[in-house]
Amino acid sequence: MAQTLQSEVTGTVWKLEVIEGQEVTAEQTLIVMESMKMEIPVIAPRAGRVLQLLVGEGEAVAEGQGVVVLG
Repeated sequence: MAQTLQSEVTGTVWKLEVIEGQEVTAEQTLIVMESMKMEIPVIAPRAGRVLQLLVGEGEAVAEGQGVVVLG
């Protein structure tokens, strides 16, 4: 079942740590967000496959915005 992960903060996508189609483990960092000079990771809540990246590096993101679809 696909799950859309959301950003917990308003900020900028600092770094993508994964690519579409990649298998990931639970607790793996998928994206690193930057907000107010702090780095905040978006963590996989479970093992799965990255079905879609909804954001790109340098993109502004709002709190609650979908950033990764995990299958």
